Amino acid sequence: MSLYLTAIITGKPGSAAELKEVLQNVVQPSRQEKACIQYDLHQSAADENVFIFHEEWADEAGFAAHNQQPYIRDFIEKANALAAGPILIHFTNRLA
Repeated sequence: MSLYLTAIITGKPGSAAELKEVLQNVVQPSRQEKACIQYDLHQSAADENVFIFHEEWADEAGFAAHNQQPYIRDFIEKANALAAGPILIHFTNRLA
């Protein structure tokens, strides 16, 4: 059964360009993971400091393996330094 999530990262004022680059660097390797079904990055149209990932993983094991990848660990370290607060992750159930 698929695992769906939305991750929201809000950057510190003035960090949007740097944070965007850090986030974009994880998109392609994440999409190449066997368990990845969807991995899309969006930037808020209203606030350049807000970035949103929409993700779908084949299962919890695939998502857990994703979080152990070296590029994800590096991303978390860099993003935390640029973020205004914690990364917010919402696990969801697909309704339609």
